[in-house]
Amino acid sequence: MNPLPAETAILLESIIELHANDKNSAVQLIVCPPALYIQSAMRHLADSDGIAVGAQNCYFEKSGAYTGEVSAAMLAALKVEYCIVGHSERRAIFGESDHWVNLKTKALLSQGISPIVCCGELLEERENNQQFEVVSRQLKSALNGLSADDMKQVVIAYEPVWAIGTGKTASSIQAQEMHAFIRNELSTAFGVQRANETSILYGGSCKPDNARELFACADVDGGLIGGASLNAQDFIAIANSF
Repeated sequence: MNPLPAETAILLESIIELHANDKNSAVQLIVCPPALYIQSAMRHLADSDGIAVGAQNCYFEKSGAYTGEVSAAMLAALKVEYCIVGHSERRAIFGESDHWVNLKTKALLSQGISPIVCCGELLEERENNQQFEVVSRQLKSALNGLSADDMKQVVIAYEPVWAIGTGKTASSIQAQEMHAFIRNELSTAFGVQRANETSILYGGSCKPDNARELFACADVDGGLIGGASLNAQDFIAIANSF
């Protein structure tokens, strides 16, 4: 829920300028502003090569009496390409269940939008060595009913909840271990080829000073960037860490 409109415009323009001057053509950039700013972001980025627009959330019904919600169909009408679902804040603060994540994922796919499906364990779950059990449950529920063809559009984001906004970061060993586990789960469910083609992002306090080490991991395909994305120089520096 950041930042305000004027600051958003400045941030987008800064990202566009820095990206144009120091572009890593191997990297797909996605900006996911608050829903209120999506149309503005579309206008700013209309002529910018290699930067897509996504949303932070959606509701799974196509329309109806759901005051305050934004449907996948509405996002599709704006030509949004990606949408985050199952973010840890949605789960913890707004009580969203694994089942809701599944419904949102299917709603997005039905509209041709790529879901960025989040999964990740709490600190207590990590300390009790339950992280693999938790992530497996979240993935199986979120992707329930999807086909291998559906998975062509799906992006997975692993966000260790204990490393979000805390200044803590999973070590590259911990990140690779979980990403390899996720890819194996995808391989079991959808086949080796589809699993290898699925982008798995790391989303736990990724910053310019740790991005290169994280992205060097074999199964870390990118980042779901939080606080660092509010600083254009940091965001582009992370993108150029590949």
